[in-house]
Amino acid sequence: MLSQHSKPDPFGAVSEIDTRTGKVRYYSLASLERAGLTRLDRLPFSIRILLESLLRNVDGFQVTEQDVRQLAGWRAESPDEVEIPFKPGRVILQDFTGVPSVVDLAALRGVMQRLGGDPKKINPQVRCDLVIDHSVQTDAFASPEALEINKAKEFERNTERYALLKWAQQAFDNFRVVPPATGIIHQVNLEHLAQVVLTQVEPGRSEPTAFPDSLVGTDSHTTMINGLGVVGWGVGGIEAEAVMLGQPISMLTPRVVGFRLVGELPEGATATDLVLTITQILRNHGVVGKFVEFFGPGLSALSLPDRATVANMGPEYGATVGFFPVDDETLAYLRLTGRPAAVVELVEKYCKAQGLFRTADTPDPLYSETLELDMSTVEPCLAGPKRPQDRVRLADAQESFRTSLTAPIQERGFALPAEQVTRRATVAGDENATEIGHGVVAIASITSCTNTSNPSVMLGAGLLAKKAVEKGLRVPPYVKTSLAPGSRVVTDYLVRAGLMDALERIGFHVVGYGCLTCIGNSGPLPEPVAAAIANNDLVACSVLSGNRNFEGRVNPLTRANYLASPPLVVAYALAGTTDIDLTRHPIGCDSQGREVYLKDIWPTQEEVRQALVDGIAPEQFEDRYAHAFEGEEQWQAIPTAGGELFDWNDRSTYIQEPPFFTEMKVEPDPIGPIRTARCLVMVGDSVTTDHISPAGAIAAESPAGRYLQAHGVAPADFNSYGSRRGNDRVMIRGTFANIRLRNLLAPGTEGGVTIHLPTGSTMSIHEAAELYKQEGTPLVVLAGKEYGTGSSRDWAAKGTSLLGVRAVVAESFERIHRSNLVGMGVLPLEYSAGQTRTSLGLDGTEEFDIVVDDSLQPRQKVSVAARRANGTTITFETLCRIDTPVELEYYRNGGILQTVLRKMLKD
Repeated sequence: MLSQHSKPDPFGAVSEIDTRTGKVRYYSLASLERAGLTRLDRLPFSIRILLESLLRNVDGFQVTEQDVRQLAGWRAESPDEVEIPFKPGRVILQDFTGVPSVVDLAALRGVMQRLGGDPKKINPQVRCDLVIDHSVQTDAFASPEALEINKAKEFERNTERYALLKWAQQAFDNFRVVPPATGIIHQVNLEHLAQVVLTQVEPGRSEPTAFPDSLVGTDSHTTMINGLGVVGWGVGGIEAEAVMLGQPISMLTPRVVGFRLVGELPEGATATDLVLTITQILRNHGVVGKFVEFFGPGLSALSLPDRATVANMGPEYGATVGFFPVDDETLAYLRLTGRPAAVVELVEKYCKAQGLFRTADTPDPLYSETLELDMSTVEPCLAGPKRPQDRVRLADAQESFRTSLTAPIQERGFALPAEQVTRRATVAGDENATEIGHGVVAIASITSCTNTSNPSVMLGAGLLAKKAVEKGLRVPPYVKTSLAPGSRVVTDYLVRAGLMDALERIGFHVVGYGCLTCIGNSGPLPEPVAAAIANNDLVACSVLSGNRNFEGRVNPLTRANYLASPPLVVAYALAGTTDIDLTRHPIGCDSQGREVYLKDIWPTQEEVRQALVDGIAPEQFEDRYAHAFEGEEQWQAIPTAGGELFDWNDRSTYIQEPPFFTEMKVEPDPIGPIRTARCLVMVGDSVTTDHISPAGAIAAESPAGRYLQAHGVAPADFNSYGSRRGNDRVMIRGTFANIRLRNLLAPGTEGGVTIHLPTGSTMSIHEAAELYKQEGTPLVVLAGKEYGTGSSRDWAAKGTSLLGVRAVVAESFERIHRSNLVGMGVLPLEYSAGQTRTSLGLDGTEEFDIVVDDSLQPRQKVSVAARRANGTTITFETLCRIDTPVELEYYRNGGILQTVLRKMLKD
């Protein structure tokens, strides 16, 4: 008989290993092999980690023995399409998505109390870390004071939000906050928070149980941690909240694409060039919803930061994970970053005991599909001007940019008339006016954890800057330069290597420790530059070392945006334009007037290796992270109230109790048909979560801007959409408000504009939604391919739901956004293969009937009838993209949080 606190062990899996701190229990995967259920060496490493989670969490309810048996029998060529209840070891959040998660949890406590339950049940059941990194903006730049000025503005704008997070830190168990000005979420995770192997003392035991570190995060680039051998990916905030509350992630058994790497990077190529090449290959191959696992002899030639760079861009190539198994390089990185010796010992012993440790002699697992890249063929490149998968060889960059100027919008061009291509403008200056044209580099930013976590490219940028300064090169005055390291350790090693001074001398001063330009917090351009661009309709550019370059994301005035390695960011800043071939044309002239080419200042691999030796030491990481959760004076000075329930302030324009649960009943209503729905928004392909729920600036004349002004907030104090995600009244007005959104229902317009039907009146999307709500009319969205691509932005689904949208009909969905729609009670439907809105003749003016009822099943066919104004009807079948029984339960309850709350009330 099991004791009251004992966990089931139906496979006899419990075993032990000895460490310097004592015995550690673990659930041995070898027990499944002994039982004849699997061949471990044939399973991808990432599947082995999922399997361990099932084996350890068998309880006969959330995880069953059958779940273990099914995954143990994973077949590479055709995995069973069965549901896996995966229970991650922890959750990580950033503040843009983390604040609404905390707001939701605080609201759930209030609802739990109102419905007669215990509010303390609403409490994280797994470890949760929230890193504040998304709220700092590049206001000041190219100045030694930039960091302190931007930090002061950050606290001035966000103290109200930060007070909520300080309340949460004391109100909830298992909840820690990394304060502002520490670093970027994924870099802090890589350098400090991740342990590779976690331990936990189970009920009724005295010794700890070890298990693989795994997580979900409220940021799509959570995949960066895959480079450390940790399985993790981005989810929406609502799904993360469910994990925090002890619920499993429900997912279909994944196909695993094996990506074989051979050779090594040639001279002149960087890890950034590698990841942009891999992104293009995988996006073309198609890996959405799949795991990607890297293997082959080339892994030994990649440093761990190089692997993390590749893993980081998993969302850009579309995979759920981009996984690298644990090996000697992993252990070396743990030592380099100051992890305790006991942690490194446990990682090595546990992973070797579990068959999770890769060596050169490890047999290759079996994969569902395989691809291969010889890294010696990788060339310097960029990606842009509008998508991260659109790689351009550096040698072709000028020609590619020129072609984009006149290319049609649907081909990701700018559709300029031929006579406008040579247009020039003058930037007024205090002393000398400067002439600029299309391709002007208005922003050059070393930013984003994708690259700032990688010392080789950061030191490479410093070395290039040093050589440029020595030759007397300078950055043109119209370029807004910035350096935003992902952790303070980066500054330490740049200083120690003697390279920070050179970066500062060409304007790359540290502006903050956070995401900044990569997420749209680039700040305003200097007024003379902004005026020259806007008044002359120039296609201005940003060049950034980030992972996203979608339209409208980086800055409203940079229509073309290119991703590049940090050294190339510096190079383009020096050139001042993308209308240049850096492989053939001089980048500038030295102090003697002699032409200087990029090859003259590009650092060699040996120079980078020496800088690594000179610049980096474990004590830098130990010192910087010793007080990671304490924060600086500004953080410590923020007052906060205690108590288990949050004290809502109705006058706040940052934090409001959300309306999701105000009318919630103990039992849900049955699923019913959606009748006489109207189309609110109709869009084409590749509409991103940035289009649906922008994170950047709030326009004064937008619905959100008018709301804030009506509540006494001056435009100068608007802050950003991302910072106001704790206030549904702002966010619903910001939904579909991106200035680059093209609603095809209102042709010829950009921004959040629609047509109200049947009146035909043109108005804002929010105004139309309010009018439809008064009329009792449900709403739909019609979309093309890859709907919801981009960041794991829960407000893209929350805002859609609050506008009254009941269903989204698309050609295909991005994984996280589809899941988020279900989690908010919105029905995702896909056109049948070969059908599109255009092929069916839909123009968005129809009335829609969607036939669903309480018998709805995952992935069943759903009939849609579209009635035209002339009385004719188009009837077509769609695929219900509620993919699993658990998701169906979420939809039935009106959302994931309603489901969890009802379960807790019943318990």
